Amino acid sequence: MRRIEGLFLTFSAAGSIVILILLIPMILAPLMTNPTQLAKALMDSEILGALSITFAGATLATLLALIFGVPLAYVMARREFAFKRLLESLLNIPLTIPHSVAGILVLLAYHSRSSIGSILSSLGIVIEDTLWGIVLAMFFVSSPILISSARAGFSMIDENLEYVARTLGASHYKTFLTVTLPLSLKAIASGAMLTWARAVSEVGALLIVAPYPKSIALLVIERFEAFGLSSAIPITVILLAMSLAIVLILNYVLGR
Repeated sequence: MRRIEGLFLTFSAAGSIVILILLIPMILAPLMTNPTQLAKALMDSEILGALSITFAGATLATLLALIFGVPLAYVMARREFAFKRLLESLLNIPLTIPHSVAGILVLLAYHSRSSIGSILSSLGIVIEDTLWGIVLAMFFVSSPILISSARAGFSMIDENLEYVARTLGASHYKTFLTVTLPLSLKAIASGAMLTWARAVSEVGALLIVAPYPKSIALLVIERFEAFGLSSAIPITVILLAMSLAIVLILNYVLGR
């Protein structure tokens, strides 16, 4: 018993180092923020505009990931096919490459003078310095999170439940909507929130693809470079509070 208690004591001491390193910056930032500056930041039209652009882009990217990523996740969870492992690896590449490289890849493939980009341009979708570019860059770097989470949720569902529903006369579509989707909803919801949060935090890809209209992450960098740390802190605190809210909501969903 003493050895076990000693083990946990040692591990707790080691873990406390991680806790301190992570929490100290998050605690100091609000404490070092002037309430007047924070109030001004909340009324700053440029900050509010950047927040609205960021939220709109992240929300659209997440919706696209839900519409197209959830069906893909279901197929990958339920079917074996040629080159499946290779496809899984390729889908995870956006999570492992540097953000600036992701932006270059997106710009290279979809800029208005490329073969695909020219088709999109004819449809009125131009990615350079537009909201469409923000959405596409955010989708590229964040959608693998939702696909992975949804696939894990589908994989945990007993296929016999789907078979029973179909033997009772339900079609494949009805079975998915009434049995599979409700049972995997927690995994999909948590994946969607993480996807949205990842999209909001994107910097490098947006800097390459669509630095304008300015997202909130790019505005923080601009304020820091132009006016110093004191000007960037209020925006940082706002984003920190948003991140805390997302984490609390995510933990509530997972707890439910």
